[in-house]
Order: sequence, then structure tokens, then C-alpha cells
Amino acid sequence: MAGAAERIVALAEQLLGVPVPVRVRAWDRSEAGPPEGPVLVVRSRRALRRVLWRPGELGLARAWVAGDLDVEGDLYRALDLLAGLIWERDEQGALTSGTDEAPAFGTGWAGGALSLARDPAARRAAAELLRLAGPGLPPPPPAEEARRRTGLRHTLGRDREAISHHYDVGNDFYALVLGPSMVYSCAYWQPDGTLEEAQRDKIDLICRKLALRPGERLLDVGGGWGSLVLHAAREYGVHAVAVTLSREQAAYGRKRIAEEGLTDRVEIRVQDYREIDDGPYDAVSSVGMAEHVGSARYREYADDLHALLRPGGRLLNHQIARRPLADEEVYAVDPFIDAYVFPDGELAPVGRTVGLLERAGFEVRDVESLREHYALTLRAWVRNLEADFARATRLATPGRARVWRLYMAASALAFERNRIGVNQVLAVRTPESGASGLPLRTRRWTADAEARG
Repeated sequence: MAGAAERIVALAEQLLGVPVPVRVRAWDRSEAGPPEGPVLVVRSRRALRRVLWRPGELGLARAWVAGDLDVEGDLYRALDLLAGLIWERDEQGALTSGTDEAPAFGTGWAGGALSLARDPAARRAAAELLRLAGPGLPPPPPAEEARRRTGLRHTLGRDREAISHHYDVGNDFYALVLGPSMVYSCAYWQPDGTLEEAQRDKIDLICRKLALRPGERLLDVGGGWGSLVLHAAREYGVHAVAVTLSREQAAYGRKRIAEEGLTDRVEIRVQDYREIDDGPYDAVSSVGMAEHVGSARYREYADDLHALLRPGGRLLNHQIARRPLADEEVYAVDPFIDAYVFPDGELAPVGRTVGLLERAGFEVRDVESLREHYALTLRAWVRNLEADFARATRLATPGRARVWRLYMAASALAFERNRIGVNQVLAVRTPESGASGLPLRTRRWTADAEARG
């Protein structure tokens, strides 16, 4: 009788209609598939039951997080090979490019499974897969999965829960992944530079784009562990306020502020941006935060930041973007990211972001893509995690460490393949006089950086 791996591969190919591109090793130590390259390890029958009870990406994600599925060898290569089976299939189950007509992480696999269910041969293969999975109820989701949410998205309370799920994992865990900079957004790389140098350069780039001057007031929305406001106060002499919904981030940042003796010029608050009422500010930075706002509330977000700035004040909005769809109505949040990484997070095309900022009254002065920079950043974070993975599992949980490894590696590939991007948008609340207050040469900050050496 054929081993479990041979049966899994044969049934998967029958159901999906394409060869399985990686080698498979099953719980009985049998192997099947291409002889070289990464190996997909199916550690137990539970992995099959998870996928059968929840076909598609979420079932696979649950099996990965629980440790029922693993990869031996190059994880990036495995994800690249499997992308066509998991993420880049249209609703008929056919392969797509994953760029112009499909989101980076789609839901077509499950849709394809529904259409295959109408085929008698496919139904027989599914029944055989069910027998191979063995009897039993569906395994419960891993504890790391975000609890089911109810009510309207992006209310104050629901946003606090979503942010806590992602950021209140433990400061020591984030320090292991992010390194000494404690910056959790795209770095700004030089050839042969280090992660720490690239994060310092990104923070300084933001300060230069905002043309910060001594004595000005800076608001950092979604301020993380305080790295940006500390740098701005120390190097540019501003008075800075950072707001975050994560109590763990705030506690860490306040400790850093005290250690650097900057408590008279830097404040970190646990506060929603919609609750800020002490404007006006001279400059506002929002780095990696707008993805949590939600499409329905993005205009409100833009209006609020516009109102918090004085006339002539500057905004730097640093935000991940997805590719536009032919039909924007079909956009759906990636189920793995929604359940395990960023609950309620949403991505929008950069054109929509720019349009909403303009409708709120901003004059958009510059848009810079940092797409390749984010791929390099994510690969650096994965290296940090993999270099001390056993400690990471102790600092969080084994499942949480597996979530971070998978989502960061998959996201690096998505940036490299231009399925998603990241952009810095510089905008001004230009007064009626039309005087923006910015240099005539819009990329002056690059020249400033070169002059600094």
C-alpha cells in the first residue's frame, strides 16, 4: 500500500489539477514529490483535518501555527513554489499572476475547491483524503488566533483589542526580532548597511522630509516604542508627542525617554488618534499606522490629521499599499493576516490614499516608494528570529514565533514580487496664501543627507 505522502500528493494533484511543486514527508516517514528543494512536512493527520474542515489559506495557517505542518529547507523557496497553489488562483481555481487582477494573498483556493466539488472524480478524491485524515472533530484553532470579533470595525474599543493582539506580545520578543532600534516599519537601506543603520537612516529621513526645526511640536501617530520621537527631540530639538494603543509599547518608550533625560521634551501617551485634542502641531508623522485605520474611516483619519496641524504644517504618511484591482468590490482581507497578525487591518492602493489626503485639504508634495527596502527589512527580521528561535518561543509561544516567521517571510516575497508596496507621502496643510514653506527643490532632504556624510 502507498505511504501517506504518496497518497497526499496524488490526491492533491487530482483535486488541484497541477503538480505539487515541493517534496512532501508525512507522519509515517514516507516521502513523495520532487527529489530536491524544500520539504513540506505533514507531522500528523491533524494537518489534513484542519484543511478539510477549513479549506484554503486559513486551514493551512492553523496547521502551520499548531506545528502540524512545517518546512525543511529554504522557507522562501517553499513559499514561492506553493504560492500558485495557495494565493494565486482565481475563483475558478486557475492560476493567476497575483499582480494586476488578484491581491497578494487571495481567497481563490477555497473558491476553486467549491467548483471542484461539482466534479465526481474530485469528490471521490476528497472522500479518500477524508479517510486518510482519520476520524475526529475539527481540531480547535491555535490559541494564537485572534478571537472572533463582533460589531462594527474600527470603533475605539475594537481597535484597542486589535492593536493589543499584535503589539502586546512582549517587548523582549520584539527586541529579539527588531534589534536595538526597536523600529517596526520599513528601514531605509544603503548597500552593505546594517539593519540598525538602515532604521536610523529611515527615522532621520522622516525628520528631514518634515523639515523639523528646534522648538516645533511633532506628533507621531502610532509611535511604537518611541524611537522616532526620541531621535527627533535629540537631533532636531523638537517637543514631541507619540500616541499608541499598546500599553507595553508605551511603558518601554517611557523608560527610554527617562534614561535619555528627555522627559521635558518627549511624551508617550496611550491614546487613540481620534482622541487627541491638544493641537495644533507643526508636523505629524504616521508610520505603519494607517493600515489599521480601515477604508471606511480613512477620510476621517485624514480629516483628523489635517485638523491637528497648523496652517503650513507638514504630514509624513508612511503606509503599505496593495495593487489596485479591476473591481475594488472584490477586495478581501487576507484570512491568515486577519486571524493571526493584524486583525481588521486593510490595505489600499497608493492612489486612493493620495486622493483621500487631497480631499481632506492636504497638498501632496512628494510620494516615494520604498518597496525593495521593506523586502530587505523583513528578511533581516526573519534572520534575527531564526538565529534565536528557541528563545523566541520562550519569550512568546511556539505558535506565535511560527506566526511571525511565516508572515514576515511571505511578506518579504510579496514586496519583492510587487504584489504589495510601501510609500512615504509628504503633504502640507497649505495656507490660503499658497506658501507651503518647503524648499523649491523637493528632494532637498537627499542632498542634506549627503552633506552630512
